[in-house]
Amino acid sequence: MEIEFTLNGKMTYEEIADDTTLFQLLRRKGCYSVKCGCETENCGLCTVLVNGKSRLSCSLLAARANGCEVVTLEGVEDEAKVFGSYLASEGAEQCGFCSPGLIMNVLAMEREEVLDDQGIKEYLAGNLCRCSGYMGQLRAIKNYLSRGEKRDEL
Repeated sequence: MEIEFTLNGKMTYEEIADDTTLFQLLRRKGCYSVKCGCETENCGLCTVLVNGKSRLSCSLLAARANGCEVVTLEGVEDEAKVFGSYLASEGAEQCGFCSPGLIMNVLAMEREEVLDDQGIKEYLAGNLCRCSGYMGQLRAIKNYLSRGEKRDEL
């Protein structure tokens, strides 16, 4: 089956098997920030944006991306660097293995304007980090999401 979709701003055409997951296709296309730690929708390492919404690529058939816009960490490097500085300032950047999925979810939250603690915790419930206690990450996310408010106050 042939599909076409936009990958990180570039129109992409690909021949795929019916059972190919989006994760498998993205890795084949060189998007190595997308990782798979569980294949059961439990770790969040494979998070990408599909039409602006956070999706787990390990459980999404690539055929479902036909006609969609798919964004991986490679497509949002500048935004990721900004958020990464917030992680570092809170001491929340440790091994970095979970960071790509976490960053993609944070960018989706920003687009959806999720700003309250409960919303953030619910949004990130599927992002596993084996290094941290999540408090540094939570502080970094809250600071990052509220940075617009801080600029408005100046």
